[in-house]
Amino acid sequence: MKKWAYGWKGRRALAVACSALSAISALLVMTLLTAGAPAWAAYPDKPVKILVAFAPGSSTDIVARLMAEPLAAALGQPVIVENKPGAGGNIATQAVMNAAADGHTLLFHSVAYSVNPSLYPNAGYDALTDLQPVALGGVTPNLLYVHPDVKARNLQELLALAKSGKMSYASSGIGTTTHLGAELLFRVLAKADVTHVPFQPAAATNAVVSGQVPIASTSMPPAVPFAKTGKVRPIAVMSLKRSPALPDVPTVAESGFKDFEASTWFIVAAPAKTPVAVLDLLNAEINKALATKAVMDRFEALSLEAHRLDRPALRRYLEGEVQKWGRLVKDAGIKAE
Repeated sequence: MKKWAYGWKGRRALAVACSALSAISALLVMTLLTAGAPAWAAYPDKPVKILVAFAPGSSTDIVARLMAEPLAAALGQPVIVENKPGAGGNIATQAVMNAAADGHTLLFHSVAYSVNPSLYPNAGYDALTDLQPVALGGVTPNLLYVHPDVKARNLQELLALAKSGKMSYASSGIGTTTHLGAELLFRVLAKADVTHVPFQPAAATNAVVSGQVPIASTSMPPAVPFAKTGKVRPIAVMSLKRSPALPDVPTVAESGFKDFEASTWFIVAAPAKTPVAVLDLLNAEINKALATKAVMDRFEALSLEAHRLDRPALRRYLEGEVQKWGRLVKDAGIKAE
């Protein structure tokens, strides 16, 4: 009897143990299945914030906002554009670099992103390692223009005027190609002693419109509306071909400086450890957004071109730009003022 009782208790204990093992196995399977679903599988699960490196009204800001609406529709979440200007874009860059690497905080910057680490002794980031390039947000030529009272109607007249007396020019900020391109043109090639006055991009255009500064070198979007209404006089575009937005304005290359080119491009970047699948998704959706008719029509009106690169091609492009502009900064001895 005792033997039977012992056996019954043993079988009961075994049954309890088996039941416990089944529960543990089920829990383990669920855990493994859950672990197989990455944290970004539902991306984005909240609004996406884009930090723009320059002030409202700048070319960078204009392009970011053009892109945001179709991107929000594609992602199914609001895309919030927030301006965080300062230090040539370094403040916004560092903020995104230190943000959570989950794809919900992105940087929208200009070509200055590739220049600043060479220009500033304390830029605070490496353009190729501290963030991941996501997509190219468009390319636009830079434009050289003057206040209507300036007695120059072409580039040669403007350079002669610059050589004859002390003149100043506004740019979209230290380290931008609007700055570096103008320095190359005025100082290096034309040997004209001009004073650089850096502004936030939109403010540079307003400085010429108001007569505060006689000359400006900026990207085209903030300047084109004023050029078309006669509030500024365009002198030359800094691309290799004329711009459809201002087809009567010659290029710098046409005006005696063969192969001269200085353009502004815009880039979307994310924190370095953002999952590859999130980066690829963003690249695809941003490229689709740039291909929508509404964006393409606005780009054409502002003399912007959409260069839809995949991420490997974008990284190669960025590496070339970092090298090119870094070399110019070093060879010309240009420093953050």
